Amino acid sequence: MSKSKNIEMITGDPKKAIVKLAIPMMLSMLLIMFYNLADSIWVAGLGADALAAIGFITPLFMVLVGLGNGIGSGANSLIARYIGSKNYSQANNAALHGILLSVVISLIFTVLIEVFMNPILVAMGAGKTIGIAEQYSYIIFGFLFIFVYSGVASSIFRAEGDMKRATIAIAVTAVMNIILDPIFIYVLNLGIAGAAWATVISASLSCIIMSYWMWGKRDLYLDLSPKNFDYQSSMITDIMQVAIPSTLETIIFSILAVIINSMLVIIAGTTAVAVYTASMRIVQLAMIPLIGLGTAVLTVAGVSYGAGNPNNLKIAHTYSIKLGFAISIILGILMFVCSYYLASIFSYTAASASLAPEIASAISVLSLFVLAIPHGIMSSMMFQGIGKGINSLLITLLRSLILETVFAYIFAFIFGWGLTGIYAGVILGCFVGGTIGFIWARIFIREFKKISDKKYAQKD
Repeated sequence: MSKSKNIEMITGDPKKAIVKLAIPMMLSMLLIMFYNLADSIWVAGLGADALAAIGFITPLFMVLVGLGNGIGSGANSLIARYIGSKNYSQANNAALHGILLSVVISLIFTVLIEVFMNPILVAMGAGKTIGIAEQYSYIIFGFLFIFVYSGVASSIFRAEGDMKRATIAIAVTAVMNIILDPIFIYVLNLGIAGAAWATVISASLSCIIMSYWMWGKRDLYLDLSPKNFDYQSSMITDIMQVAIPSTLETIIFSILAVIINSMLVIIAGTTAVAVYTASMRIVQLAMIPLIGLGTAVLTVAGVSYGAGNPNNLKIAHTYSIKLGFAISIILGILMFVCSYYLASIFSYTAASASLAPEIASAISVLSLFVLAIPHGIMSSMMFQGIGKGINSLLITLLRSLILETVFAYIFAFIFGWGLTGIYAGVILGCFVGGTIGFIWARIFIREFKKISDKKYAQKD
């Protein structure tokens, strides 16, 4: 698709734009999930302690990815809004500000996280797995810039509708990671540290490729030449108004994982964390189409809001939710029916074989989680797209940190349902929180339409 065709696509029919943006994004997310899954599968061969260590590091890694994705979401939203209002010089400037932020913020957080890594793991209750967890975490977080920059660069391509190259860059990362994992872990005998090095090297390749397209080949619709950079503190603020809430949402998910892991340890020990970690990998795999839809909504909502078009905003929100529920029903059924086979991929060695029945049971219950997600995700992403990051943050805060943890505690400890109670609480909390977010989004769209209609009436 040509550069101008990309812009015509994201400024045209919202339904077509969402599908055309979402499908490549789904593929990208699928590839990312595959290489994350590959990490878990290969690490599972090292035993339950190694898999549990990944479970403790995953919340921290989510923060790492959240930094890049948060700044990327902020830049994506701002670029899309400027494209919607046909202010292309400011769109160029917004992209350059996003890159600047990726450099500064990643350097700051690299130092902070590396210095306090051990106390963080101790506070998380890593226990006997802390040594293994450190081997993985120091490498991953030492190269934070790679992941932050990759998230921002990818968002620039998405903001102008160029999903083809955004997908190619991610594909390179995923394929290389899947190839390098067994080599670094087993052939080079680096163990869990090998998984970390494979991830870092693979992500570096995508950064190199995207940098070439932006400054070597220079054929984006946006012009990222340094001459187009005009520092504006207001632009930094605008990006961060989405980036900070978006990153905090990732931290909320990490805190949720820590709380859930703590509950699991109290009820059934670190083995329960290994089971939950493995089963949630499958859940995350099933969530890929929903996240892909949500990312598409972010861009389309930003363009619609920038253009002052409440009808397109409503269409994008409604259509994405309907499509999301349809996909979730299919995936939830598949997870339930295939739970035993899915569990077997984490139990292919003698060290992890005993986990299979428990993982299968967890996957069966958590298949319902996929059905509880669509309306909440689409509402949060719509708010991010229009630059209302705080709204999105509040929805996530209510859904995950408050409702999911409270319901999980009540069901597991007060009702005495144990592990099943934790899973049930997470599912119910997600659905109730998402429903509240959906209602809030519809109220906002209605008010936006009133304001827009009033402006047009005054012009007439």
